[in-house]
Amino acid sequence: MVTVPDGGSRSVLPEGLAEAIRGTAADIADVLREAADTGRPVPRSTWTVGEAAAHLAQANELMAAIAAGHTRAHGDGTPQSLAAANEVALAAFDERTAGPLAEMIAEQADAFLTAIEERAPEEVLDTPLGPMGPAVLGSYLLTHMLGHGYDLALALGRPHMLDRARVELTLPFMITAMPRVVDPTAVDGLTARFAVRLWGGARFGVTVADNAVRATAEPPARPDCTILTEPVAFLLLGLGRTDPWGVIATGRALSWGRKPWLGPRFPRLFTAP
Repeated sequence: MVTVPDGGSRSVLPEGLAEAIRGTAADIADVLREAADTGRPVPRSTWTVGEAAAHLAQANELMAAIAAGHTRAHGDGTPQSLAAANEVALAAFDERTAGPLAEMIAEQADAFLTAIEERAPEEVLDTPLGPMGPAVLGSYLLTHMLGHGYDLALALGRPHMLDRARVELTLPFMITAMPRVVDPTAVDGLTARFAVRLWGGARFGVTVADNAVRATAEPPARPDCTILTEPVAFLLLGLGRTDPWGVIATGRALSWGRKPWLGPRFPRLFTAP
């Protein structure tokens, strides 16, 4: 906790983030506890339910260790190396039973929340996707849980735990991560300014130039393409869980401006970690 002048304290995490982390972990644990078969395949993945849950349990433990100030090597910061590191870690971890994994996911989320409050707001922590402050790391943890929680719910035929409030809390991580997960082929030769707006008011900007991406909390003054999207669809697109054309066809994303055709191309500028 951070001490404030009146003698009280406040969390190093933005308002609502701790509750979202704890609630998402509890929702995922509830989905898993009712899983009769963890050998079911996860859609759009090579993993089974048991493997995806084991990865999520391991990832929450890794995040809790980082929040506690420990340095833990896990890839070199590229999406490809993270995928390889995940497979190595998963092969060394035998647990695939729903109940124990559900408990581990929830317990390690709580451990993260306890540890992160010992960090200073301006502290920089080493993460699998590069240096981050505590608030962005918390957003990273939430984003990761929402992505894999969605996968588990879909595989098991249960309602997912994504909603507008939780998705908006992923934006600090998404904005930080975008320049780090650029697909070099997709941005090669492209110059464009994007304004991205989520239903409900959240927004950010992305500028592509010189084969690189810069993401900012505020959209550019004169965007080439403005994208308006339903929040859950935005996160699923960003995490590679759905196809842009399906989202557009169902009216959950619109684009306009001088170059509206760049809207469907936007998600493909990045490789989901």
